[in-house]
Amino acid sequence: MKIMEYMEERFPRLEFIPSIYNQWSIGIHFCLGENIYQLKANEELNLKMFRFVYEQISTIFNQLFEQNDDIFLVTNMYKHKKKEKCIRKLKVYQPFLKCKNHLNQIMVKTYPYPFEINKAEEYEMQQFSLLCKPRDLHVAELLKAASNEDFPLKPRFGGYSIDYPDVFFVNITKDIIFFIYDDRGCEVIALDFKRIRPLYEKYHDWVEEYKCM
Repeated sequence: MKIMEYMEERFPRLEFIPSIYNQWSIGIHFCLGENIYQLKANEELNLKMFRFVYEQISTIFNQLFEQNDDIFLVTNMYKHKKKEKCIRKLKVYQPFLKCKNHLNQIMVKTYPYPFEINKAEEYEMQQFSLLCKPRDLHVAELLKAASNEDFPLKPRFGGYSIDYPDVFFVNITKDIIFFIYDDRGCEVIALDFKRIRPLYEKYHDWVEEYKCM
């Protein structure tokens, strides 16, 4: 199965761009970090806040994904059309795959640059997708890298030229999509709110907003 075949059947018209929550009628928008500032008074990084964020996103992921679920790991890489012929998928996927043979199974498709900026026609988006299972991934490190977008923390995604990559976790076993946009928050959408209701009820204090139909 290819990612777009699945999306056309289960999440028609949804685009893999921030924000997926605003594109779908069923979902939860979580606020991360409990409004703790990322920097201390002396301008040093507040690592306590980041550790709490890592704990939150790991908790959410583990509530949504089981080790044997079938998932697509989808990554958007943004690049200048002429300055770089291609983006190295290895820089995003290789550090987080337990079995490097999966690199040969990654699919890629090129799309127009999805954001409104000056000279947007000079840029494009390369979208990579890999059908795998959570057990095939170094999930904890992958989640951290997704949340470290705006700060010089490791792990980080590599291989990008203009914008930090966007990574989506698509659970095709449960029809759930999970997206961490940065250390401030994450989004979950689903075909059926019953799938995510336990998450909403158990971690209601983290919920910024939600939609159930």
